[in-house]
Amino acid sequence: MMLDRLPRSTRGLVRGAVFVGALAGVMVVAACSSPSSRFYTLGVDGSAGDVAAVSARTSSAAPAWLIEVAPVDVPPQVAKNQIVVQTGPTQVKVLEDERWASLPGDEIRRALSTSLTQQLNTIDVYGTARSDSAAVYRVSLNVQRFESWPGSHALIDAVWSVRAVRSNAVMTCRSVVSEPVGGGYDSLVDGHRKALMQVSLQVAAAVRSMVAASGAGAAASQSRGTGAGAGKNAVGAVVVPGCPSEPGTVAAGG
Repeated sequence: MMLDRLPRSTRGLVRGAVFVGALAGVMVVAACSSPSSRFYTLGVDGSAGDVAAVSARTSSAAPAWLIEVAPVDVPPQVAKNQIVVQTGPTQVKVLEDERWASLPGDEIRRALSTSLTQQLNTIDVYGTARSDSAAVYRVSLNVQRFESWPGSHALIDAVWSVRAVRSNAVMTCRSVVSEPVGGGYDSLVDGHRKALMQVSLQVAAAVRSMVAASGAGAAASQSRGTGAGAGKNAVGAVVVPGCPSEPGTVAAGG
Protein backbone atom coordinates (compact mmCIF):
# COMPACT_ATOMS: atom_id res chain seq x y z
CA MET A 1 0.00 0.00 0.00
CA MET A 2 1.03 3.60 -0.59
CA LEU A 3 0.88 4.42 3.15
CA ASP A 4 3.43 1.67 3.93
CA ARG A 5 6.03 3.46 1.80
CA LEU A 6 5.72 6.68 3.83
CA PRO A 7 7.62 7.45 7.04
CA ARG A 8 5.74 6.48 10.19
CA SER A 9 5.15 10.11 11.26
CA THR A 10 3.82 11.01 7.85
CA ARG A 11 1.53 7.99 7.83
CA GLY A 12 -0.01 9.18 11.10
CA LEU A 13 -0.74 12.59 9.65
CA VAL A 14 -2.33 11.08 6.55
CA ARG A 15 -4.52 8.75 8.62
CA GLY A 16 -5.59 11.72 10.76
CA ALA A 17 -6.53 13.75 7.70
CA VAL A 18 -8.55 10.84 6.32
CA PHE A 19 -10.37 10.48 9.63
CA VAL A 20 -11.17 14.19 9.81
CA GLY A 21 -12.43 14.11 6.23
CA ALA A 22 -14.64 11.10 6.94
CA LEU A 23 -16.01 12.76 10.08
CA ALA A 24 -16.84 15.93 8.12
CA GLY A 25 -18.66 13.82 5.55
CA VAL A 26 -20.75 12.17 8.28
CA MET A 27 -21.63 15.57 9.70
CA VAL A 28 -22.73 16.83 6.27
CA VAL A 29 -24.94 13.77 5.77
CA ALA A 30 -26.45 14.28 9.24
CA ALA A 31 -27.16 17.92 8.47
CA CYS A 32 -28.82 17.03 5.18
CA SER A 33 -31.04 14.46 6.91
CA SER A 34 -32.32 16.91 9.56
CA PRO A 35 -36.13 17.32 9.73
CA SER A 36 -37.49 19.45 6.88
CA SER A 37 -39.78 22.43 7.35
CA ARG A 38 -43.50 21.83 7.87
CA PHE A 39 -45.95 23.98 5.91
CA TYR A 40 -49.43 25.06 7.01
CA THR A 41 -52.39 26.67 5.25
CA LEU A 42 -55.52 28.54 6.32
CA GLY A 43 -57.55 27.02 3.50
CA VAL A 44 -61.08 25.91 4.34
CA ASP A 45 -61.02 22.43 5.85
CA GLY A 46 -64.41 20.76 6.03
CA SER A 47 -63.04 17.96 8.23
CA ALA A 48 -62.28 20.55 10.92
CA GLY A 49 -65.86 21.78 10.91
CA ASP A 50 -64.96 25.10 9.30
CA VAL A 51 -67.86 24.96 6.86
CA ALA A 52 -70.51 23.56 9.17
CA ALA A 53 -72.47 26.82 8.99
CA VAL A 54 -71.87 27.37 5.29
CA SER A 55 -74.54 26.36 2.79
CA ALA A 56 -72.37 25.72 -0.25
CA ARG A 57 -74.26 25.66 -3.52
CA THR A 58 -73.15 25.43 -7.11
CA SER A 59 -74.98 26.68 -10.15
CA SER A 60 -74.22 27.02 -13.83
CA ALA A 61 -76.22 30.28 -13.97
CA ALA A 62 -74.42 33.61 -13.61
CA PRO A 63 -74.88 35.07 -10.10
CA ALA A 64 -77.04 38.18 -9.69
CA TRP A 65 -74.14 40.06 -8.11
CA LEU A 66 -70.42 39.53 -7.56
CA ILE A 67 -67.80 40.08 -4.88
CA GLU A 68 -64.25 41.33 -5.17
CA VAL A 69 -61.94 40.36 -2.30
CA ALA A 70 -58.98 42.74 -2.26
CA PRO A 71 -55.44 41.80 -1.09
CA VAL A 72 -55.25 41.59 2.69
CA ASP A 73 -52.93 43.71 4.83
CA VAL A 74 -51.29 42.10 7.88
CA PRO A 75 -48.90 43.51 10.52
CA PRO A 76 -45.27 43.64 9.26
CA GLN A 77 -43.97 41.47 12.11
CA VAL A 78 -46.01 38.48 10.93
CA ALA A 79 -45.85 39.16 7.17
CA LYS A 80 -43.36 36.35 6.53
CA ASN A 81 -43.43 32.68 5.67
CA GLN A 82 -42.17 31.63 9.09
CA ILE A 83 -44.86 31.31 11.74
CA VAL A 84 -44.38 33.94 14.44
CA VAL A 85 -45.60 33.01 17.93
CA GLN A 86 -46.02 35.10 21.05
CA THR A 87 -43.79 34.16 23.97
CA GLY A 88 -44.87 37.09 26.13
CA PRO A 89 -46.69 40.42 25.98
CA THR A 90 -43.71 42.09 24.29
CA GLN A 91 -41.78 39.12 22.90
CA VAL A 92 -42.20 36.89 19.84
CA LYS A 93 -40.36 33.92 18.39
CA VAL A 94 -39.86 33.25 14.68
CA LEU A 95 -40.13 29.52 13.92
CA GLU A 96 -37.81 28.47 11.11
CA ASP A 97 -39.22 24.95 10.70
CA GLU A 98 -42.94 25.86 10.99
CA ARG A 99 -43.98 27.87 7.92
CA TRP A 100 -47.03 29.11 6.05
CA ALA A 101 -47.57 27.64 2.60
CA SER A 102 -47.71 31.25 1.30
CA LEU A 103 -47.45 34.65 2.95
CA PRO A 104 -50.10 35.14 5.68
CA GLY A 105 -51.85 37.92 3.76
CA ASP A 106 -52.26 35.60 0.76
CA GLU A 107 -53.41 32.73 2.98
CA ILE A 108 -56.06 34.93 4.62
CA ARG A 109 -57.30 36.39 1.31
CA ARG A 110 -57.61 32.97 -0.31
CA ALA A 111 -59.43 31.44 2.66
CA LEU A 112 -61.75 34.45 2.97
CA SER A 113 -62.55 34.39 -0.74
CA THR A 114 -63.35 30.68 -0.66
CA SER A 115 -65.60 31.02 2.38
CA LEU A 116 -67.50 34.04 1.04
CA THR A 117 -68.12 32.58 -2.40
CA GLN A 118 -69.49 29.42 -0.78
CA GLN A 119 -71.71 31.27 1.69
CA LEU A 120 -73.01 33.80 -0.82
CA ASN A 121 -73.20 31.51 -3.85
CA THR A 122 -71.34 34.03 -5.99
CA ILE A 123 -67.96 34.60 -7.66
CA ASP A 124 -64.86 36.48 -6.56
CA VAL A 125 -63.88 38.56 -9.61
CA TYR A 126 -60.75 40.18 -8.19
CA GLY A 127 -58.21 40.49 -11.00
CA THR A 128 -60.78 39.28 -13.55
CA ALA A 129 -62.46 41.21 -16.36
CA ARG A 130 -66.14 41.94 -15.74
CA SER A 131 -68.99 43.97 -17.16
CA ASP A 132 -69.20 47.60 -16.07
CA SER A 133 -72.90 47.09 -15.42
CA ALA A 134 -72.34 44.18 -13.00
CA ALA A 135 -73.29 44.72 -9.35
CA VAL A 136 -70.04 44.20 -7.43
CA TYR A 137 -69.38 44.36 -3.69
CA ARG A 138 -65.74 44.94 -2.82
CA VAL A 139 -64.47 43.37 0.42
CA SER A 140 -61.36 44.87 2.01
CA LEU A 141 -59.72 43.46 5.14
CA ASN A 142 -56.95 45.04 7.21
CA VAL A 143 -55.64 42.75 9.96
CA GLN A 144 -54.58 44.84 12.96
CA ARG A 145 -53.44 41.90 15.09
CA PHE A 146 -52.67 38.31 14.14
CA GLU A 147 -51.49 36.71 17.38
CA SER A 148 -50.43 33.11 17.93
CA TRP A 149 -50.18 31.95 21.54
CA PRO A 150 -49.28 28.21 21.57
CA GLY A 151 -51.32 26.28 24.11
CA SER A 152 -53.56 29.31 24.75
CA HIS A 153 -55.34 31.04 21.86
CA ALA A 154 -55.22 32.36 18.30
CA LEU A 155 -56.48 35.90 17.79
CA ILE A 156 -57.51 37.89 14.72
CA ASP A 157 -58.36 41.58 15.11
CA ALA A 158 -59.40 43.04 11.76
CA VAL A 159 -61.05 46.15 10.36
CA TRP A 160 -62.98 45.37 7.20
CA SER A 161 -65.34 47.05 4.78
CA VAL A 162 -67.91 46.17 2.15
CA ARG A 163 -68.39 48.70 -0.64
CA ALA A 164 -71.02 48.67 -3.37
CA VAL A 165 -68.84 49.57 -6.36
CA ARG A 166 -71.59 51.18 -8.44
CA SER A 167 -72.92 53.42 -5.66
CA ASN A 168 -69.84 53.79 -3.43
CA ALA A 169 -72.01 53.00 -0.38
CA VAL A 170 -69.63 51.64 2.28
CA MET A 171 -70.06 49.68 5.50
CA THR A 172 -66.95 49.62 7.73
CA CYS A 173 -66.77 47.29 10.74
CA ARG A 174 -64.33 45.62 13.09
CA SER A 175 -64.10 41.98 14.16
CA VAL A 176 -62.09 40.70 17.12
CA VAL A 177 -62.12 36.90 17.38
CA SER A 178 -60.10 34.75 19.78
CA GLU A 179 -60.14 30.95 19.56
CA PRO A 180 -58.73 28.68 22.30
CA VAL A 181 -56.03 26.27 21.11
CA GLY A 182 -54.29 23.25 22.55
CA GLY A 183 -50.65 22.30 22.36
CA GLY A 184 -48.87 21.90 19.04
CA TYR A 185 -48.77 24.02 15.91
CA ASP A 186 -51.56 22.09 14.14
CA SER A 187 -53.94 23.24 16.86
CA LEU A 188 -52.64 26.81 16.60
CA VAL A 189 -53.23 26.95 12.85
CA ASP A 190 -56.67 25.39 13.29
CA GLY A 191 -57.48 28.12 15.81
CA HIS A 192 -56.61 30.80 13.25
CA ARG A 193 -58.72 28.98 10.65
CA LYS A 194 -61.74 28.96 12.96
CA ALA A 195 -61.23 32.61 13.89
CA LEU A 196 -61.07 33.57 10.22
CA MET A 197 -64.26 31.59 9.57
CA GLN A 198 -66.03 33.67 12.23
CA VAL A 199 -64.83 36.84 10.53
CA SER A 200 -66.03 35.55 7.16
CA LEU A 201 -69.49 34.82 8.59
CA GLN A 202 -69.71 38.44 9.75
CA VAL A 203 -68.50 39.79 6.40
CA ALA A 204 -71.01 37.60 4.55
CA ALA A 205 -73.82 38.97 6.73
CA ALA A 206 -72.69 42.50 5.86
CA VAL A 207 -72.67 41.75 2.14
CA ARG A 208 -76.20 40.36 2.35
CA SER A 209 -77.32 43.51 4.16
CA MET A 210 -75.75 45.71 1.49
CA VAL A 211 -77.42 43.71 -1.28
CA ALA A 212 -80.79 43.92 0.46
CA ALA A 213 -80.41 47.67 0.99
CA SER A 214 -79.48 48.13 -2.63
CA GLY A 215 -82.56 46.25 -3.77
CA ALA A 216 -84.81 48.21 -1.39
CA GLY A 217 -83.30 51.50 -2.58
CA ALA A 218 -83.83 50.59 -6.21
CA ALA A 219 -87.45 49.60 -5.62
CA ALA A 220 -88.19 52.82 -3.72
CA SER A 221 -86.56 54.97 -6.40
CA GLN A 222 -88.51 53.26 -9.18
CA SER A 223 -91.80 53.65 -7.32
CA ARG A 224 -91.24 57.41 -7.03
CA GLY A 225 -90.13 58.01 -10.62
CA THR A 226 -91.84 57.82 -13.98
CA GLY A 227 -90.66 57.81 -17.58
CA ALA A 228 -87.27 56.86 -18.97
CA GLY A 229 -85.32 58.31 -16.04
CA ALA A 230 -87.35 56.61 -13.33
CA GLY A 231 -84.63 54.29 -12.11
CA LYS A 232 -81.59 56.37 -13.03
CA ASN A 233 -80.39 56.99 -9.48
CA ALA A 234 -81.82 53.82 -7.97
CA VAL A 235 -78.49 52.29 -6.92
CA GLY A 236 -77.22 55.59 -5.52
CA ALA A 237 -80.23 55.72 -3.16
CA VAL A 238 -78.82 52.89 -0.99
CA VAL A 239 -79.01 53.41 2.77
CA VAL A 240 -75.97 51.79 4.39
CA PRO A 241 -77.06 49.29 7.06
CA GLY A 242 -75.28 48.90 10.39
CA CYS A 243 -72.56 46.38 11.13
CA PRO A 244 -73.64 42.79 11.87
CA SER A 245 -74.38 42.20 15.55
CA GLU A 246 -72.51 38.90 15.61
CA PRO A 247 -70.64 38.09 18.85
CA GLY A 248 -67.16 39.57 18.71
CA THR A 249 -68.06 42.26 16.16
CA VAL A 250 -67.53 45.88 17.10
CA ALA A 251 -68.94 48.61 14.86
CA ALA A 252 -66.33 51.09 13.65
CA GLY A 253 -68.58 53.16 11.48
CA GLY A 254 -70.86 52.77 8.51
